[in-house]
Amino acid sequence: MATTLILNSDAQPLSMLPLSTISWQESICYLVNEKAVVLEWYEDWIVRSERWQTRVPAVMILKNYQKKKTMMRFSKHNVFLRDEYVCQYCGVETTKKTATLDHVLPISHGGANTWENCVCACSRCNINKGNDKKIVPKNKPYKPNYFQLVEKRRKMEWDLRHPSWVSYLG
Repeated sequence: MATTLILNSDAQPLSMLPLSTISWQESICYLVNEKAVVLEWYEDWIVRSERWQTRVPAVMILKNYQKKKTMMRFSKHNVFLRDEYVCQYCGVETTKKTATLDHVLPISHGGANTWENCVCACSRCNINKGNDKKIVPKNKPYKPNYFQLVEKRRKMEWDLRHPSWVSYLG
């Protein structure tokens, strides 16, 4: 299913974590209600109604500025992003499929699901560590700010639904 990249009126994505996209149906609503201006179109995709037809927007910019949300929520994905998908015990690069979330102080020993207690680990290290609280990661876990995570996200590969998105993601 194709999506539309939605930009704030300053030509920056509304959000990078996750990337601000909307469904193609919602993009048509934005177009009809004149909430946004289309910057790029899907060339080969036209939607039709009984009395109207249009190409589907690939990139839109909002007419009115929306304040960006810089709140960071704790999540497995965001921990992996903070650690750049690198095992914090052996240094091996992982992927979305192979990365595991490890609790530095295991939950059974009173550890919590917090930024300061969770790290990215390869499955081998996570299994070997098990319930051992004496094994510690090479890098001390920390709570990143929004801008640190955005910078790390920019370094990673994007799932681009349209080639024009590259010029808006920096």
